[in-house]
Amino acid sequence: MAATDKPLLIKRYASRRLYNTETSDYVTLEDIAGFIRTGREVQIIDLKTGDDLTRQYLLQIVAEHESKGENVLPVDVLTDLVRSYATGMQAVMPQFLASSFEMLRNNQSKLMENLTHFPNPMAAVPGFDALRKQQEAFLKSMMGGMPGWSGSGPAPEETRAADKPGDNADDIAEIKKQLAELQSKLSKL
Repeated sequence: MAATDKPLLIKRYASRRLYNTETSDYVTLEDIAGFIRTGREVQIIDLKTGDDLTRQYLLQIVAEHESKGENVLPVDVLTDLVRSYATGMQAVMPQFLASSFEMLRNNQSKLMENLTHFPNPMAAVPGFDALRKQQEAFLKSMMGGMPGWSGSGPAPEETRAADKPGDNADDIAEIKKQLAELQSKLSKL
């Protein structure tokens, strides 16, 4: 296995300094962000405890970019993410987000081509409409009854009146079916 196939191991010392084990020098968060932008996977380990700190540092990199005005995450998405920690969505959100980003990665060249040709470049990405419908159904079933949810679905009162016992399970089954169909279509592309 080539060295670039393995994650770049970064060790965090007690002083909180980050040490690149390949180049034997200290790195900053911006250096780590640069490695990731070039396609390199990183793993950040606490030297003393052996704990994997990768997630913590990746979130810190995202937060720093967002605070500098490099906004990628809309406020409503951030709000829904925060809400997901208090609902049953916490269990399914990682798979949902991973599938969405995988679709974007797989269709990145098509997306870039469409940036200049269409007013809404995402609409021309293969499978985008199916993904959008899947996301709406998912969010409706998981967040519809939550106070203050700003989704595009019906108001929470309308959702509660329309729901019958077992509807959420049916909605989740339908979402899983749609996701499987979308993944099948994407793999054929």
